Amino acid sequence: MPLSALPITLACWDYDRTRPLADGRVRPEGIDLDVTFLRPREIFPRMLDEGAFDVSELSLASYASLIGRGDERFVAVPIVVSRIFRHSCIYVHRDSGIERPEDLRGRRVGTTQFASTAAVFMKGLLSDDFGVRQEDMHWSIGGLSAPTQRPLIPLDPGPDLDIRFLEGSETLEGMFDAGRLDALLSIYMPRSFLEGRPWIRRLLPDYRAVEEDWFRRTGIMPIMHTLVLRRDVHESAPWVAQRLYDAFERATELALEDLYDSDALRVSLPWLLHHVEESRALFGDRSGWPHGLEANRPTWEAIGRYVHEQGLSPRPVQADELFLPGFV
Repeated sequence: MPLSALPITLACWDYDRTRPLADGRVRPEGIDLDVTFLRPREIFPRMLDEGAFDVSELSLASYASLIGRGDERFVAVPIVVSRIFRHSCIYVHRDSGIERPEDLRGRRVGTTQFASTAAVFMKGLLSDDFGVRQEDMHWSIGGLSAPTQRPLIPLDPGPDLDIRFLEGSETLEGMFDAGRLDALLSIYMPRSFLEGRPWIRRLLPDYRAVEEDWFRRTGIMPIMHTLVLRRDVHESAPWVAQRLYDAFERATELALEDLYDSDALRVSLPWLLHHVEESRALFGDRSGWPHGLEANRPTWEAIGRYVHEQGLSPRPVQADELFLPGFV
């Protein structure tokens, strides 16, 4: 690394698409990148509360909400650090009588983070496709299997929302298993589901087909986390953003090449190549992992609309507002 390289700290999780940045296979030009692997749930509070890193992955809903609220501590580049469909993450209790999404109206629903990107997309798809708004449900917010977590960004629920925050030793799993919740919106698989308990099932058991249909109709493939820089870092070295974008592009290319290596499978899935080819057929050559503004515009636009509809931003946030200019 040249002596003049600028030291930059980056916090992200250990993904196949970030590993080349940590192991040195990809080196951003002019940057001495110090990568720290942490779970997102560890990164986000430290970045939001302290600005603990020069650059980090960050919850897309949190970032979009900050932009809508006029909070300018961070700037972002249109890198897709994490993405996943969330139709599979809605669980219902056997005794609730819920058979279809419309049956969620008037029900008791639990989630860990009301404003997490996953929850925002789940509430958004329920509203868009099934006409079930967040105001139609009675909410319990808390920890899934441990005491409650505080919100990443301050919430102002408003008079139309019925929200209860769990107290003491209460957990969402405990309430659900006892029949005190009808449904869970959970990014983690509940323990009772993993154990095959008879009282829990997915609301949409054919979620794969539903997700494919949603993507074909809307162009939305939910993005959970994007890449942000502290504004002071960007203002002191504006060239860093483009160099990081280019480095993430190259690291993603290497990760996708590794997945399609038929010599020796890098991932413990026996039909990995089949999965890759299926993804390419549906999403294109980047297997659903293109970076950039235009390639993901429907998703950027959806999150900007959802944060407003769900009361997390006082106004809709346009896709172009989310990112520094010059990125396509």
